[in-house]
Amino acid sequence: MTDQVKVGIIGCGSIANGKHLPSLSKLEQVELVAFCDIVQERAVQAKEKFGAADATVYADYRELLADPSIDVVHVCTPNDAHAEVSIAALEAGKHVMCEKPMAKTAADARRMAETAQRTGKKLTIGYNNRFRPDSLFMKQMCENGELGEIYFAKAHALRRRGVPTWGVFLDKDKQGGGPLIDIGTHALDLTLWLMNNYEPRVVLGTAYHKLSQRKQAANAGGAWDPDKFTVEDSAFGMIVMKNGATVMLESSWALNMLDTREAIYTLCGTEGGADVKETLRINGEKYGRLYANDIQFNVKGADFFEGRKESMHDKEIRLWIEAVINDTQPVVRPEQACVVSEIIEALYESNRTGKAVYFD
Repeated sequence: MTDQVKVGIIGCGSIANGKHLPSLSKLEQVELVAFCDIVQERAVQAKEKFGAADATVYADYRELLADPSIDVVHVCTPNDAHAEVSIAALEAGKHVMCEKPMAKTAADARRMAETAQRTGKKLTIGYNNRFRPDSLFMKQMCENGELGEIYFAKAHALRRRGVPTWGVFLDKDKQGGGPLIDIGTHALDLTLWLMNNYEPRVVLGTAYHKLSQRKQAANAGGAWDPDKFTVEDSAFGMIVMKNGATVMLESSWALNMLDTREAIYTLCGTEGGADVKETLRINGEKYGRLYANDIQFNVKGADFFEGRKESMHDKEIRLWIEAVINDTQPVVRPEQACVVSEIIEALYESNRTGKAVYFD
C-alpha cells in the first residue's frame, strides 16, 4: 500500500468525534474522504470539521463502501450494527477498525473474524486502554515473566453514578447490554491481554437492575429515564481459564460504593503482583522482605521540557494506520476480541439461567 491512506467513517456520533476523527486528522498519511451517518446532518458536520475538501457525505453506508478508492473504514455505530457494517466493509475490500465491543453477539464477532481471515483484510477493535502508558509498561513486565505465572486477576470497571444517558446506551436491543458490554469489555480485554490467556473453561455471572428504576437519580450525565433503562446497571462474573487461572470481572454504571475504578486491572502472579490506583503499583517479595513500588509516568526531564506526549487514542490510531501501511498485525487482533465477546455473552447467559456456562 502507498503511504497515503484514504479513510471513511461510518457513524459520526460521539465516539467518532471524540476519539477517531481527532486522532486520524493528526496523521499526515491519512486523508478523511468519506463520512456516513443515518442522520446526514451529523455526517455533514464531521466532514466540515475534519474532512478533505472534496470529501463525500452519505446516509447509506453501502454507498460509501462502493467507492473503490477508500482503503480503510472506521465503524462507529451502535453495537447492533458492528457486525453487519464491518463484514460488508471487509467484503468490499476495506481494512476495518470497529469500535468496541466487537459485536452485540459472540456469533457475530466470530463471523467478523472469519470474514477478515477469508478476505485477507485487516480487522481491529477499539480497545484503546491497551495503549495507556501503564498498560504498555505492564505488558512488557508480563512478557518478561516478572510476575511469574498470573493465576488470579481482577478486571475493574466500576462507576458510582456514571450512567450514559445519551444515544442508545440504555437500549438493550441496540447495545446488547449495559455496563458489562460497555465498560466491562474494556477491563476484560485489558486483563486477558496482560495475562496472554484466551482460553476460558467456565464462567458464572450475575447482573442487576437495582438502581435503574429510580426517578430523578443523581448521575454525572443527568437523571435517566427509568422507562428507557432496559439494560443492567451492574454486572459481575467469575471466569476460570483452562489453565486454572481465575479472573473476577466487576462492572457498574450505578453502584453504591466509593472505590470506583474503570478499565483497571489487578494481577497476582507467583513472582509478584500489580494494580493501579493513582499510578501503577508493583508488589512482591525480595531478600526476605515484602516490597511495593510506584511506577512514575509523569516525571519531567527538566522544568522547561516534558518530552513528547501522545494520548492513548492517538497512539492507538497511529499504530493501526501504520499496521495497514506496513502490512503488519494490529495490536488488537480479532481472535482476541472474539474471546472477550464470547465471555461477556456467557456471563449474560449465566445470569439468565442461574447456571455456570462451560466452554468446549
